Amino acid sequence: MTEIAIVGVGETTPHRAEPRPLLAMVEEAVFAALADAGLDAAQVDGFVSESASMPSACPAEAVMARLGRPVCRTPFIAYGTKFGAGLVAAPQWAAFALRAGLASAVVCWYGHKLSQMSEGPRTIYAEDPLKAELELPQGWFGQPVYFAAIAQRYTHEYGLTEAQLAATAIEAREHAARTPGALRGATPLDFAAYLASPLVASPLRAADCCLVNDGAVAFVMTTRERARDLRHTPVIVAGVGTGTTPVLGDNWFTQNPDYLSTPAAISGPRAFAQAGLRPRDVDFVELYDCFTINNILQFEDLGFAPRGQGAAFALEKGRALTDVLPTNTHGGLLANSFTLAAGHVVEAVRQLRHTRGAAQVPDARVGLVTGLGVPHHSTLILRRDD
Repeated sequence: MTEIAIVGVGETTPHRAEPRPLLAMVEEAVFAALADAGLDAAQVDGFVSESASMPSACPAEAVMARLGRPVCRTPFIAYGTKFGAGLVAAPQWAAFALRAGLASAVVCWYGHKLSQMSEGPRTIYAEDPLKAELELPQGWFGQPVYFAAIAQRYTHEYGLTEAQLAATAIEAREHAARTPGALRGATPLDFAAYLASPLVASPLRAADCCLVNDGAVAFVMTTRERARDLRHTPVIVAGVGTGTTPVLGDNWFTQNPDYLSTPAAISGPRAFAQAGLRPRDVDFVELYDCFTINNILQFEDLGFAPRGQGAAFALEKGRALTDVLPTNTHGGLLANSFTLAAGHVVEAVRQLRHTRGAAQVPDARVGLVTGLGVPHHSTLILRRDD
């Protein structure tokens, strides 16, 4: 079967509030990815993004117009599953087109301007009548509260210490310090500073919560054969897995009978099976870290730690690039920027190219990326083509 490779990556510098229109930001990211790959816009004949916001906020037709590509000459346009899960699964959609001969180079793009949402991402949930009428008046509302409740349940079931939660936040901040442009890279975090971080929803502090910012990201995919003639060492798509739970939509946060498991328990094994690899083969991970507790759950669901031991693993594995399983090596959503999981894909590609300088995981050969768009989850396994 034809193998797929990621050959170009690009992103805008993240800002809390970006003055330019969203389309201009996406255009910059796409052109940066094409330049990185050594391709021009005329060589792109496929586009893919996530399904929840991009079709209305920044449709493929508008992106193609910015690239100077007529819609009628572009045979493949696809929108994957929701939010971060769709972006991590984008190589699966690209593979369909590349293997069928519908496209020879496919661009995945994503961007958002969260600064323009008056109440931030929480407005999405306020539009749900059930939440607005029954849950919101009781204070049962908003992502920090939802994930804090998950952390409380984890504490009840298995035990969860402040040091274990802090380990994830501190590791993210240390990696961000080695990443130019990371929004929290210039703000050190140790355990004392973590404890001084204000509580948002117990036990989660501000340091446990992801950033809210504007940004755009893109990456380019083609066949492995074509990739070998391009600029960089190809990064091969070894496996892609997707999964969803029976609890649909936003009820996942509040009406979920399996509160301490994410759909990573479904997507992860599928990706590993396709790649012919195991968790022990992975050199680093870029996990969807909207909140620190989510990393802990994914360590367990993906097989890096047994059930109930993900929190201990987060603390005991270490934080250095030479320690066990470096995690979110650019700072992730907690400390670099929030661009769903697209920025995680870009970081994984750079790690596998061995171009991250002081932030490089030594001799990285296999990386894993996850994206969460409840109730959907995707796992992407990438490997260096030597």
